Amino acid sequence: MNAWNAVESAEFRGPLDVTRAATAVLDAHDVVIGWSPAARQLLGYPPEEVLGRPLRTFLPAAEASGRAGAGRPPEASLSGIEVRTARHRDGRLLEVALTTCRLSIPEPGTEGLPARIVVAAPLAEQQLWESQQSMLGGLATQSPVGLGIYDTDLRLTWANAAFIREIGLPLKDFLGVRAEALYPDGAFVTEGYPRTLDGVMQQVLDTGEPVLDLHFVGQQPSEPGPEHVWSCSYYRLLDARGQVIGVCEDAFDITDRYRAQRRLNLLVAAGRRIGTTLDMTVTAREMTEVAVPDFASLVAVDLVESVLAGEEPGPRDGALPTLVRVATRSAGDPPDASPHEPYRLAYPPGSLPYRSLSSGGMVRGESTMVVPLRAGGAAMGLVTFTREEEPAFFDKGEIALADELVTRTAVSLDNARRFAREHTAALTLQRNLLPQHLPEQSAVDLAYRYLPSDDRAGVGGDWFDVIGLSGTRVGLVVGDVVGHGLEAAATMGRLRTTVRALAQLDLSPDELLSRLDDLVGQSADAGPDDVATGVTCLYAVYDPVSRRCTMARAGHLPPAVVEPGGGLSFPELPAGPPLGLGGLPFESLEIELPVGSLIALFTDGLVGTRDRDVERGLQTLGQVLTDHDRPLDELCDRALAELLPDGPGTDDSALLLVRTRELGVRQVTAWELPAEPAAVGRARELATRQLREWGLPELTYTTELAVSELVTNAIRHASGPLHLRLLRDRTLLTEVSDTGHTSPHLRHAASDDEGGRGLFIVAQLVQRWGTRYTPYGKTIWTEQAFPPDYPGAPRTGG
Repeated sequence: MNAWNAVESAEFRGPLDVTRAATAVLDAHDVVIGWSPAARQLLGYPPEEVLGRPLRTFLPAAEASGRAGAGRPPEASLSGIEVRTARHRDGRLLEVALTTCRLSIPEPGTEGLPARIVVAAPLAEQQLWESQQSMLGGLATQSPVGLGIYDTDLRLTWANAAFIREIGLPLKDFLGVRAEALYPDGAFVTEGYPRTLDGVMQQVLDTGEPVLDLHFVGQQPSEPGPEHVWSCSYYRLLDARGQVIGVCEDAFDITDRYRAQRRLNLLVAAGRRIGTTLDMTVTAREMTEVAVPDFASLVAVDLVESVLAGEEPGPRDGALPTLVRVATRSAGDPPDASPHEPYRLAYPPGSLPYRSLSSGGMVRGESTMVVPLRAGGAAMGLVTFTREEEPAFFDKGEIALADELVTRTAVSLDNARRFAREHTAALTLQRNLLPQHLPEQSAVDLAYRYLPSDDRAGVGGDWFDVIGLSGTRVGLVVGDVVGHGLEAAATMGRLRTTVRALAQLDLSPDELLSRLDDLVGQSADAGPDDVATGVTCLYAVYDPVSRRCTMARAGHLPPAVVEPGGGLSFPELPAGPPLGLGGLPFESLEIELPVGSLIALFTDGLVGTRDRDVERGLQTLGQVLTDHDRPLDELCDRALAELLPDGPGTDDSALLLVRTRELGVRQVTAWELPAEPAAVGRARELATRQLREWGLPELTYTTELAVSELVTNAIRHASGPLHLRLLRDRTLLTEVSDTGHTSPHLRHAASDDEGGRGLFIVAQLVQRWGTRYTPYGKTIWTEQAFPPDYPGAPRTGG
């Protein structure tokens, strides 16, 4: 019943309203025994001053005015409508239109019982007077206001024609019946008052305080069926001695206008409560919550399966699409009932949903109505409304209301579908751009976790990467693009590809970030809203031979480092500006790490949330990492459980954990050579001897050729001592370092050229080759695959 309270106290009372027309109840001697609140407002007399006094107290004997009733005797019987002069409590004389109704009472002539009712209304002008005459004339027989009088036992003693029509029975059949017996299942729904007829009328009898405009809901006694709503008012009746003799009731049926107001309220609620999220299932549930129980007893929402995946609704070559039941609500469900999981369903041919989906239009049954959810002309699904209580049918107004509710829901669902399509595309793009599988590295053991945001804005631009570099080194990357959605994911992919390309140039971390900053700045110049502006990034290079890690950052959080003994630190790495801002340099920091050190690279979505600042998040991460001996995958899971116990937050979260290794002395050998021609032969001898020790005689020819060419070029184009180094890892690496900064280039020698063919030949024989620069010069390197029958590289650190 609480839904009835939503009706505002609008004007429902009809042409005659006793809150505006003064009403007095008289006994057989014209003594006032009932006095309405409107009578006090019109004439100024409070009930205690007028009850028990004769009619002439406020209506003295006088000639009627000439407008109506002219020529009538001073003490007219008041049986018709006439204009009389009434006396206000303050002495003023007022012209009023007046009529009287004689009452039928169970025992005529009984002393003190009501004999007639006098109703008066003020006359300010001719038109008002004429309209009041027509109203007052129909009080007993034509007024839509039901008027009844009950005695102190709350039994009906008189009723006008409108009251009798509401009961639907002859007056003799219910005269003397208690009020509660007339409407046994009815109830008042106005807050602050008793719910029963007996309760309200007894309160008026006991307190003398009138009550106005209470809403009563019940069924007509003669025709049980749809519930009606009446607006009711009550005031107490007293006899000439001041004794309470009953209570007067007036009631007006406001059912139609209430239903119209209820429909309006339902539309207002729909606009406020449907479509609060961009989740199609939640939107469907919101629709059912609005419609039940005020509009229907049961509401179900079915969506086309492809629509749930974000696809456009459309024709299916004559075949009906697969439907998924996403929301159901019944009037009997508890308020906190858990929603069911979506499930597929199929309707048999001829059923209402089948017919609606086939025709694309609304279909109605006796107590069921199926309305298609349409967007852009194609059906996205169906909404089924069912009524289990009277009235079971849906009238024209309710059909229009259902269509409006479903239309609003369809708009919200289509918005959610479009978002789901973009969200799915962004997730797919982002996952394809992120590493699907990171190959094993000799330099480190690794584990990683990535959680996309569950925020309504969608995915973001966090990324991480592990890049194999020359000399068994490894590049470690983590970055964060500002924003969410497809644009952020696409920008992330562009930056990740750029970082990988720059990393293959063997640039130092600060130099790599400087070049990346230039590229981002150029992209931002193309438009002020480029999402790449403000990107943060951390790039680190770890060398398992020297056990040194060089890192630089662009506005990103520093890494966490845990040494084998358990010491935790966040290196004081110069922050650097975010990428795309330009104008400020980047600085590198180099640290030496013991074998087995743990390095954690992460984005701010992992450590900073709405409910936790970054500093506290870093402390929590540090506590997890101090148990560094645990497997890396276990540490990743524990970090997520501690930092994101409720799952992804409003930002993406990336975590990359690496544990450092070392290339042992049996895997690396190096020599220093003088920069003179004799060094070429010496270099070949040293390399050949080492290959025999490693059991790789098959690679002798290619290695000798590569060493000869690289050492010869170093002697010709550089100065200072030369360094030759061989590394046996997953491949055979040959490196020659010098103090020069000029990189050799491949070229096609002419037929009469005496040189220029060596490096070209070497490039054809080896798997890869390249150049990297150091603070002291450059290193030319080659890489050769092991023979098929070679047992493979030993474990790192062996």
